[in-house]
Amino acid sequence: MRILHISSPKTWRGGEQQLLYLAEELKALGFHQVIMCPFNSAVHKYCLKKHINHVTYFKGFSANPMVGFRVSQICRKEKIDMIHVHDSHAHNFAILSAVLTQMELPIIVSRRVDFAVKDTGMSAYKYNHPQIAKIICVSNAIKEIMEPSIQDKSKLTVVHSGVDLQKFSKYKVTNKLRKEFEVPDDYMLIGNVAALAPHKDYFTFIRTAKRLVTSGLKAKFFAIGDGPMRKEVMEAIAAEGMKEHIYLTGFRDDIIDVLPELDLFLITSETEGLGTSILDALCAKVPVVATKAGGIIEIIEHEKNGLLTDVADDETLAKQVLRLIHDETQKAEFVSAGLEKIKQFSKAETARKTIEVYSSALASFGESDLKA
Repeated sequence: MRILHISSPKTWRGGEQQLLYLAEELKALGFHQVIMCPFNSAVHKYCLKKHINHVTYFKGFSANPMVGFRVSQICRKEKIDMIHVHDSHAHNFAILSAVLTQMELPIIVSRRVDFAVKDTGMSAYKYNHPQIAKIICVSNAIKEIMEPSIQDKSKLTVVHSGVDLQKFSKYKVTNKLRKEFEVPDDYMLIGNVAALAPHKDYFTFIRTAKRLVTSGLKAKFFAIGDGPMRKEVMEAIAAEGMKEHIYLTGFRDDIIDVLPELDLFLITSETEGLGTSILDALCAKVPVVATKAGGIIEIIEHEKNGLLTDVADDETLAKQVLRLIHDETQKAEFVSAGLEKIKQFSKAETARKTIEVYSSALASFGESDLKA
């Protein structure tokens, strides 16, 4: 089976990590794959570094017909049997290829965002195009959101995103954040790893941090990541008088070093497809306090492996943080339960379930059983 993966972002976020995890797992199993990504994008650079089979293109804009023709060209050259698109613009390009070149390959769509499909002609058309064989939702929450927009609901399936369970196995204490930001030894480190984007609701994160500082908690707070709302988040931090307490670290490629250093992981998302940064936190043995947003509740079970609150409830979030910080027994129990929970979310398990989806898709297109 020969698979073309299409990616369109130039930056690196959770979706790009999931694509590469999947590609590496499938490669180990002997599948022939090609990753199609924008020239000089983060995925392009990663593929070069790791010697992963790939081709590049110049995106231009989200519905560039030239990219659609490029998809068809690559499919013919590489004798591709199936296309897997990993984001909305990649989805556009696959549909353009089908329309402009009469390409008749099955298309698998990965859906990671937890908002409804736009009620427009183009969005409805591309999600219900006859060549869409399966739509992989990263959580049950996403599947439920998608159902009203999909005519053939049998095409919807759930495959949770996965993580490398061994990612933090060789971690050595470096106190990297503490040293870099000159945090005193008697201060706790509380942080989140997420893009500075609207749905991550860093305004609630800021308000929660302010409540904790006002209560007398000696802690510094870290927003690890970058994004389109950096300016607005910085302004909100200043407006709340929290510049000395909250640090925006920007995007970092040393998560393996800094995530385990946190004393607590605080995620305040308003919406969330699944929350792979939470999976990483569990792997890193960091206790979690989170909002009940989207697929988060499929990872964190309240009072079992973490604590949950309603979205935007900074008062309760602060109370839960204080409760967990001061209860070492509870914290240890949550960490232990978290390590057990993430076994369900390994990247190997994600790949195995994705192969099942590929097989089902091929069957629906009248093909034989999937073979590497």
